[in-house]
Amino acid sequence: MTRRDMLLAALVATLWGFNFVVIAWGMEGIPPLFFVAVRFAVVALAVVVVPRPLASWKTVVGVGLFMCLGQFALLYTSIALGLQPGIAALLLQAQVVLTIVVAALALRERPSRLQTVGVLVGTVGLGVVAFGRGGDAPALAVVLCLLAAFSWAVGNVISRKAGPVAPAKRLGALSLTVWSSLVVPLPALGLSALIEGPDAIAAGIAAFGWRPIASTLYTAGLCTLIGYAIFNGLLARNRSASVVPWVLLAPVVAMASAALLLGQIPNLWETVGGLVLVAGVFIANAPGRRRTAPTAAPEPAAASGR
Repeated sequence: MTRRDMLLAALVATLWGFNFVVIAWGMEGIPPLFFVAVRFAVVALAVVVVPRPLASWKTVVGVGLFMCLGQFALLYTSIALGLQPGIAALLLQAQVVLTIVVAALALRERPSRLQTVGVLVGTVGLGVVAFGRGGDAPALAVVLCLLAAFSWAVGNVISRKAGPVAPAKRLGALSLTVWSSLVVPLPALGLSALIEGPDAIAAGIAAFGWRPIASTLYTAGLCTLIGYAIFNGLLARNRSASVVPWVLLAPVVAMASAALLLGQIPNLWETVGGLVLVAGVFIANAPGRRRTAPTAAPEPAAASGR
């Protein structure tokens, strides 16, 4: 990679990592499922300028339900329940090891030895984080974040099974990301009405001031549209094995920004478990002879941070 591309990769990882703090900062007073509906309604506006992906509607809907709606509805709810943004960013990295497992079961793709070791190491790291979680975060929040990672993994496998979907090489997976966002707003709003209630939605609308607006513009604009555009450009110019590991900076940025801006310092167990988890992800993504395709790069928030 050129120095310029390395700087761009670091920029994307920083945008995606800081995304977790921006979500928590902007969601205060806003029901999480309603906030998800608003975010993806903004992303979906890009269908006006982004061509439809070369994929069936079944694939678009599947990715929308799992990679977008499932992942972010569960992630936002876990953060709303008290899970620290930095820990959420770490736990969401479980999507890499979970994608390998789901692909092995659904697509009969046998993982390589490195991927198998990465799954085992990552699982140990998850166990350490879950065991040592701070008392402020209920166990339900941890479980929901891991379910978000699992939903992302299922979406990865659906996308993987579809094969190349870009209408133009420069767009990469951005076209699928944008068009699958059409699936999210109405179901998310329906879930919000059913689970959070009409009164909570009304209160959220009333509380939708400049902070939620800024958060939505950051997550939808900078992270999803601009972030994916830059990242796909990097993938077009460089080997995946050179680009994907840069995403591991995202949870580091998330934890550092949560500590500096929100005063949320991870405890020793969370730190050690997070490092072990990231090591497992790095091993699973290490270059070598593989039988499976590289897993999709995360968007926090979309998609990453997602």
